[in-house]
Parts: sequence; C-alpha cells; structure tokens
Amino acid sequence: METVMVRGRYKIVRVLEAGDDYAFAEAVDITERETPVRLLNIYEGAWLPIYARLFSEIKDCPAFCEAFLAEESLTAVFRPCGGVPIDRVFYRGADWSWRDRLAFAEQLLHQALLLADLPPAVGCAALLADNVRVDAREKRIALRFRIHPMEAMNARELALLASDHARKILAPRFRQGDAERAFCRRLERGDFPSIVPLYAGWHRAVEEITVEYEALDQKNAFKRWFAFLWKNIKRAFRRNRR
Repeated sequence: METVMVRGRYKIVRVLEAGDDYAFAEAVDITERETPVRLLNIYEGAWLPIYARLFSEIKDCPAFCEAFLAEESLTAVFRPCGGVPIDRVFYRGADWSWRDRLAFAEQLLHQALLLADLPPAVGCAALLADNVRVDAREKRIALRFRIHPMEAMNARELALLASDHARKILAPRFRQGDAERAFCRRLERGDFPSIVPLYAGWHRAVEEITVEYEALDQKNAFKRWFAFLWKNIKRAFRRNRR
C-alpha cells in the first residue's frame, strides 16, 4: 500500500471517513517521538474557505495543533484522546453510583464550557455523541475532535448537545433523587439558552442533589430502598394525573 504523507510530516495510517469535500484520518507525526498520533480533518471545495476562517479563530484549545493549506485542501490537526463513545458507557440500566454520575456530569459540562470559546461549528461538532469519549476505568471524559462540517450552529445548539449528554449520564432510574430528576427535567425542556447559564444552573443544582443523596445514604438499606420506592410511586401518580 502506498504511503500517503501530508505536508511531508503526517503519515496517514487509517482513513476513518472520506466524502466529496471532507475526510477524517488518523496519522502519525514523524517528527514526534513520544505522542506521535494525530487526527487530521481535511476540507476541500466550498468548506475550505469557511473552515480556514474558523480554525484561524481558535486561540485556546489544547488538542488543536495546527491548520494549513496544501494542494487545494485545508488540513486541521488535533491530538487524539482515549475512551469509547459515551453511548457505550451510559445507557439505561448502566450501573454507576450517584457520586460517579455527578462527577461525570461535571466533567462533561466543564468540557462543554471550554468549547464555548471555539467557533460554534467546531464546538458543536466536537460534542457529537461519537466524539464524547469516556474512559470508564480512569473515570474520565475527553473529546475527540472529528470536526465534520456542520451548518447553522450557534450557542444554543451547543447547550442542547451538552444537555442531551448530561441526561444520558443522569438517566432516569429507580434510585434517582428528586433534585437530580428536577434538574434533568430542565435539561429536557431546554431551559438553558447557552453553556454559561447551563453550567451555572448545574452548579446550583448539584449542591442540592448532593445533600439529598448524602441524607439518603445515612439511612439503612431497607429505609433507603423504601424511600426510593415511595419517590417512584409519587412520580408514577403525577404522570398518570397529567
């Protein structure tokens, strides 16, 4: 197989997506010894001038290496991250403690807050489900910068994407407290117009959520189970009354 080099520096080892005007590939930076793997987003055609401008606006993104023009294409280079897509870790019935769920939600929303400093088309693409990566062993969330072209993105779209992922982490379940469920309803309604009020609302809510769970942890196993049973009965009753 012929070796494909980009700019004489990046050796492509795997093409992950190839379309008419966009491609995404994994490459090795031959000038880097310790952490040589890189992710290449390659744009052509109508996307080239659009994304050339967007990447020129990026000022503070640790994963971003560089963007350059070469042979009628634009290449944006990012560092990779570990983990698997969030949907493979947080699904209905996934067994996580409330403390772990709150910690993961904090990480996710903090990552989304950092994306608010990037152009919306870049930030929203980085927050698509396949790019939100979870390392279950290390209990860490990171973002993979596969920046597929997206149109008409804005601050609200970023908040809605973050809300959707937060709801996966704080999924409805038998042992869910009332304070957490109330915050999830706000996420479902789309109450937050952008990431900043969403993150602020989360920090106000997480204090109440933590207090409720810590109080429940003080009960013995039977009383705690009965408390959750009673909460679920009341929730079912309210749903049936609507």
